[in-house]
Amino acid sequence: MSINEFKNIKILFVEDEDNIRINATSYLKRLFDEVYEAKDAFEAFEIIEYKKPHIIITDINMPQMSGLELSQRLKSIPSVRQKPILALTTENSAEIKQAGKEIGIAGWVVKPFSNDKIVMAIKKVLGT
Repeated sequence: MSINEFKNIKILFVEDEDNIRINATSYLKRLFDEVYEAKDAFEAFEIIEYKKPHIIITDINMPQMSGLELSQRLKSIPSVRQKPILALTTENSAEIKQAGKEIGIAGWVVKPFSNDKIVMAIKKVLGT
């Protein structure tokens, strides 16, 4: 994978667990021009409004607002509707995946995950 593949790609990584968020975003920042991180859905909305990421990666199980609810709200915003969303989760049930699919989540990364697995999922949803 070439670093040039990822020029001008902005990523938002939403994860309430500090260790996971910091580790993943540190890795992604070596490959992508702009990587933003949010601890929760409310920070994510602010970043989306001002930074306009191309792809959103969100944890599903978060306090206050789940990643499914965040995704559903994002898909109702015209300027965000077409942006791919990847879900991070420890859950692998068919019901949750079906709910995510109905909302418009483009892909799933099951925890625990490797950083390379996230990059492969990003490449898949971006078509690179």
